[in-house]
Amino acid sequence: MNTFSPETILGLARNFMECRILLTGAELNLFTLLSPAPLSPEEIAAMIGADLRAVTILLDALSAMGLLVKQAGKYHCPPSISPFLSAEASNSILPMILHMAHVWERWSGLTSIVKGLRVQEKSTRSSQDADELRAFIGAMHVIAAPLAPRIVAAVNPGTSRTMLDVGGGSGVYALAFLQPVPEMRCTLFDRPAVIEMARERLSKAGVLSRVNLTPGDFYRDEFPPGHDLAFLSAIIHQNSPEQNLNLYLKVFRALVPGGRIVIRDHVMASDRTRPKDGALFAVNMLVSTTGGITYTYGDIKDCLTKAGFIRIRLLQSGEHMDGLVEAFKP
Repeated sequence: MNTFSPETILGLARNFMECRILLTGAELNLFTLLSPAPLSPEEIAAMIGADLRAVTILLDALSAMGLLVKQAGKYHCPPSISPFLSAEASNSILPMILHMAHVWERWSGLTSIVKGLRVQEKSTRSSQDADELRAFIGAMHVIAAPLAPRIVAAVNPGTSRTMLDVGGGSGVYALAFLQPVPEMRCTLFDRPAVIEMARERLSKAGVLSRVNLTPGDFYRDEFPPGHDLAFLSAIIHQNSPEQNLNLYLKVFRALVPGGRIVIRDHVMASDRTRPKDGALFAVNMLVSTTGGITYTYGDIKDCLTKAGFIRIRLLQSGEHMDGLVEAFKP
C-alpha cells in the first residue's frame, strides 16, 4: 500500500513541470543539436528561431534536470544522454518522447472529458498529421523492439507457417516471428502510410520477400484468408467491445480451421486496478478514443467466445502491456 503525505501528494501535482520541459526540449530538437558540440544560447536561439530569454531559461532548466550540461556559458548533451534523445542515434527513444508530446495535448482535456464534454480537436494540416503518425509508429517500434523476442518465445509459433499481423506497424513483430521460423511467411496489414514505413524496415532487415504488405483499414476491410496464426498487438485497447467483436470475427474468417489468434495487450485484473500501467493507460484511451479501454481476461474471453473461438486461455499476464491471450478456431 502506498503511503502518502502532503509533500508526496504535492510532488505528484508538480510532476508535470519536468515532463513539460523535457517534451519541449524534444519538440525543439535540442538534444540532437547539442550532441555534436557545445553551443551558446545565442547560437541555439538563432538555429531554432527562438526567443533568447525563453530558450536560455529552458536550457538552464534542462541542465538542472541533468539532461544537458552547462559549462562556460555553453550547453551540450552529454554522451550518457545523447544515445537516448538525439535523433541521430540508432536506438533513440526520441520518437516516443515526441509521441508523448502529442498525448500531452489530449490529456489536457481530461477534466472536461470526465464531465462529459468532449474537447473539440484542433484541425491540423496533413503534414502535421503525417509527422504525428511517423512519431507514433516510431514510438511503438522503440517500445516493441526489446520486447518482441520475449513475446515470440512466449507465443511459441511452433509449426505455424502463415501469420497475419494485424496493425503490424513498423514490422517489428513480423520480423521477430520470421527470424526464428525460416519457413514462415507473414501478411502485414495496416494503413497505407504505415505500410510504407514497414517496407523500409523490413527491406533493411532482409525479409521483405517473405512478407505480403497489405494496405487497408481493419475497421472496414476484410483480411486475406488462409492463415494459421493471427497476431493482434496493442490493438484491442483502442476499440469498444463491439469493435473488438467485429475485429475477432474478421480474424476468425481469415484463419484456417485449427488456426490460432494471439492477443498482446494490457490484461487487467478483475477489479481493473492492476496492473497500474493498464489502469493509467485506460485513461489514455478515454482521452484519445470514443470507446477504448483496457480489458480484463474475462472481457477478452467473452468476446472471443462470441466470435466463435474455443480453447481460450491466458498465456501470460504482465505489467507493461505484455499480457497474452490465445484462442483457436475450431
